[in-house]
Amino acid sequence: MASSHPIGSEWRQQTHEVAATVPSPGTGPQSMQPEMSRSLEELQLRIHRKLVERLKPEDILKLPEAIRRAEIRSAIERLLDSDRENLNLMERKEILDRLLDDIFGLGPIERLLKDPHITDILVNGANQVYVERHGRLEEVPVQFRDNEHLLEVILRIVARVGRRVDEASPMVDARLPDGSRVNAIIPPLSLRGPTLSIRRFGVRPLRLHDLLERHSVTPEMALVLESAVKARLNLLVSGGTGSGKTTLLNILSAFIPHEERIVTIEDAAELQLQQRHVVQLESRPPNVEGKGEVTIRDLVRNSLRMRPNRIVVGECRGSEALDMLQAMNTGHEGSMTTLHANSPRDALFRLENMLLMTGLEMPLKAIRQQIASAINVIVQVDRMPGGARRITSISELVGLESDVIQLQELFLYKPQGVDPTGKTFGTFEATGVHPHFSPKLKAAGAALDATLFAPRVLMRA
Repeated sequence: MASSHPIGSEWRQQTHEVAATVPSPGTGPQSMQPEMSRSLEELQLRIHRKLVERLKPEDILKLPEAIRRAEIRSAIERLLDSDRENLNLMERKEILDRLLDDIFGLGPIERLLKDPHITDILVNGANQVYVERHGRLEEVPVQFRDNEHLLEVILRIVARVGRRVDEASPMVDARLPDGSRVNAIIPPLSLRGPTLSIRRFGVRPLRLHDLLERHSVTPEMALVLESAVKARLNLLVSGGTGSGKTTLLNILSAFIPHEERIVTIEDAAELQLQQRHVVQLESRPPNVEGKGEVTIRDLVRNSLRMRPNRIVVGECRGSEALDMLQAMNTGHEGSMTTLHANSPRDALFRLENMLLMTGLEMPLKAIRQQIASAINVIVQVDRMPGGARRITSISELVGLESDVIQLQELFLYKPQGVDPTGKTFGTFEATGVHPHFSPKLKAAGAALDATLFAPRVLMRA
């Protein structure tokens, strides 16, 4: 087995990681990572060593990935058959699954990724892993052997999307093949060792009816949002970290007609638009020499030359907000973006600050006029105590008065308390304000009853 072969070296490094992925005895729950006796751990290491010795990596890597996995599975099974250890079916399957997870997956957290109820995986160094299930954080007894092994898994993730992480660039955003968002930060910035955060997305993208079933929105609010997208209103989704901004953006984008050309722009591609005519653009960090960076702002500017009907920016964080607003004001109605803010008014303040970051010498009144003429609707989404995500406000921008952007709230959620299980309860209400954009909705064919916006309690949740 020629160790100098570049592909062989890559495969050997991949399989060599198996030895580092065996967790300490007694660290796994029955549901995810059953405990293994020391003899089984030793058997797993022994099988791994024989696997590396007998397989020719240059031959294995020439095979398609699906066949490659089957070949290695067969090789492991043959080695288990030839071993003198007497294993029951459960022990045999456990060793086989662990070895395959370590070779093809992400080691100890691979099984967490297969749990459909887990939405976040948070790794705080090699010995501490938290997950979020059903809106609640909990620590799970899953461990990496050491920080070096955790770093190897991080390097495997970022290499797949052409990113890098090292001491010179110790922070990175990436994604998994299923679209899950990944952030990693390593020493010297992370003092306790490498830190890995994975925001997962379901196999089936959520739809508006899912939000209705979860009482995250009312039918009246859902109808207005659907009509606003079809009527080509410009939408801004605002919310805190983990509130569901990207999920809501995905849901709203489903109402864009399929004949329109959509350009999406993100730091790490995670939007899952279902239309056929979609162009996905992703920013690029600088290389080792500090060159080759492509920013969100660069992509927004370039997208204007791509004849888009709508532009969807995953998140506005800086000076690209100016280009986004200009696009909304110059023929790209129906565009959408998100930003971090705790209320619609805070979202406007953040937009102002982003425009000031461009360095252009614009008076504040001109900046606010730009915002007021570009954005039609702000949708506020929040994560409530207990983990539920709810649309807590739908507001309309109605122009500038006395140099202040005028907001009018159409719908809101009023929290009223927390039940014994820790979940927030409250009421969704219509404020009674009739929106200025109603003619646009009617022109787009939305049959909205005049009583839709009448002041009343819409739902208790």
